[in-house]
Formats: sequence, structure tokens, C-alpha cells
Amino acid sequence: MKHITCIDDLRALHKRRVPKAFFDYCDRGSYAEETLRANREDMQAIKFRQRILVDVSKRDTSTTILGEQSTMPLMLAPVGLLGMQHGDGEIHACRAAQAAGIPFTQSTMSICSIEDIAAAVDKPFWFQLYVMKDRGFIKDLIQRAVAAKCSALVLTVDLQVIGQRHADIKNGMTVPPEWSLSKLLDFASKPAWVSGVLQGKRRTFGNIAGHVKNTEDLNRLAEWTASQFDTSLNWKDVEWVRSIWPGKLIIKGILDVEDAEEAAKTGAQALVVSNHGGRQLDGAPSSIEVLPEIAEAVGEKMEIMFDGGIRSGQDVMRALALGAKSCMIGRAYAYGLGAGGQAGVAKAIDIIQKELLTTMGLCGVNRIDEIDDHVIAV
Repeated sequence: MKHITCIDDLRALHKRRVPKAFFDYCDRGSYAEETLRANREDMQAIKFRQRILVDVSKRDTSTTILGEQSTMPLMLAPVGLLGMQHGDGEIHACRAAQAAGIPFTQSTMSICSIEDIAAAVDKPFWFQLYVMKDRGFIKDLIQRAVAAKCSALVLTVDLQVIGQRHADIKNGMTVPPEWSLSKLLDFASKPAWVSGVLQGKRRTFGNIAGHVKNTEDLNRLAEWTASQFDTSLNWKDVEWVRSIWPGKLIIKGILDVEDAEEAAKTGAQALVVSNHGGRQLDGAPSSIEVLPEIAEAVGEKMEIMFDGGIRSGQDVMRALALGAKSCMIGRAYAYGLGAGGQAGVAKAIDIIQKELLTTMGLCGVNRIDEIDDHVIAV
């Protein structure tokens, strides 16, 4: 990791070390990937005001997230199949986040189970929930998150219909993998990855394994999972989740002011402005484009979190300047995980924190709560 200088370096190393199907699962978006590209292009179009001769000797990235202290305004977002980027990937990512003093969010569609992670770490983590058709299973999953002492529930609401990801179809991306000669050769060329995954606790969806009755067929399990995404999902289901979950609730997947205003009525403590990393509605606006109007509409009612295109500390600064209180990274740390396990995730977090500190200094800012739209060039 000595010569890794930025998230793009971690991405390049990830691409070399992990089979193509799993790298592409992390890296690519839906359909023509217009929204995926917009997340980055719109972010990079935002320019800073460089300020000089300001005392920035006491810069500090610490803040609070949902009332809890955090070393920086950053969280690790829920990312599915981390355990297929690196063996026991969810555990390694959670440990790296907790060592850095920031929250980690486990995905419903993770390889390690809630209980696997809870047994392997010392502090509470967040759990991300998809509401599936099988409400009995979802109720049980929420109760498992309560038993594991998860400190927040991230309810993802933008996946009731799944956007097609062309790369996944072309790669035969399934759990377990769809085998072919090219895939076997790809796996064989990455022995360290194979060894790590084989030594991991699981190689299927840990939170779901055991729920599908009368079968140990992993293909059947994957089919059941795909059939469970619920097109009838609505705001009453948020009320239902709220009635079961006793802790802090975050609604993830808000991209419209009207939806943000509805979210503010649910009693949730926070929302995440997100287009699912460009993996769902292609042709949707970038997350950074809609952030200011959503922050203006409901920012006094709930915490505004941001997700979509964060690859640097400069991007964190941009999102904070436009109304976010904190940011999620997904691909940025998944690249680190694929590149180097826990050390790679730690490197991704460290890169972003150092870039944020530098950007604050060059914009004449010492504290996170000083960052607003005055740091943006008009």
C-alpha cells in the first residue's frame, strides 16, 4: 500500500486482484450508465474558492453523525457481496471503519451474516434493510439486527424494481458463480483471491441462508432472493418498519424533494440523497445535482446524508458545502477491500481524510461545521 496515492490506484489494484465478474459487479452501473457517469462528472464540475493567509493550523475533521462522535463526516455504505471481493469482506471492512472511528453499514445482501460480524467486532454497526415480500422474514431480520445491537437501520427504498446491469448478465454474475472456461481461467489466475474466499466463513448470502426451506441448493436460494423484491412497497411499509425497529432510522434512496418531504414525516432521523450509485434508474439526475434543493427543503427536520460519486476528500467537501452533513462511500472502499482486504479499506479511508484536511486548509476552513457554499467558486 506504500505507493497507493488515491482511490483510482486502489481501483486499478482491485481490478488486477479480483475476478472480472466481481470487479464489474462493484464498478459498473445500469443500462447505458448515464447516471453512473453523471455522478462523477457533475461532482468534478464543482470548483472551490481557494483562500490564502488564513490560519488553518487547527484543522479538525471530527463531527457527529446521528448524535454519535465520528472522526470525520464519512460512513461506509452498504455494499452487497463484499465477501466475494475478499474473504470475510464485511468483517474486514467493519473492522477498518471502526478502527478509523466511522460507521460501517452491513448490506442485507452480504456474504457474512449479521451474527458473523457482531461476533467479530467490538462496537455496534449499522444494518441496511431491503423490505422483501416475505414480511415474516423481514421482521425476523430486523429482530436479528436488534439482537446484534446494531445502532442504526438504513432502509433502502429504491430497489423495488431492479435496474438491469449489462455487465452482470454478460459476466454470468450469480451467487454461486455461473461457471465457464473463461471464468475458471480468470479465477485460476488469481490464487490469492481464491484462497481468501475459500477460507472465509461463507460463500453465499449469510443473512438469508437457512431461511429457504427444504433446500441447500444455492441456485434456488439466489432465485428466491431475486423473486422477493417487492413492487408494492410504499410509505405504509416504512411505518411498519418503524413500528418494529426501536432505534435510529435512515431512509436511503431519496432523489426528489417531494419524496424527501414524505420521508421527513416518517419519524426517521436521517435520509440519504442517493441514486444507488447509478445502478438503478439510468437517466436519473446525479445525487450532487439534487442535493441542494433536498437539503433546503428538509435539512432542518432531519440529517442529510449523501451518497453517489464520492472518490476523494474533495468530493466530501463538495457535498458538505451543498448541504450534506455526512457522506457515504461505497465503491471507494470496496476498491480498497478488493485491493488489500482490511488494510485496503483502511487506506481508502485514510486517503479521503487526508484529502479532506488538505482541501479544508486550502479553502481557509478549520472545522467541519464551517463548511458551506461559501467554499464553492461562483
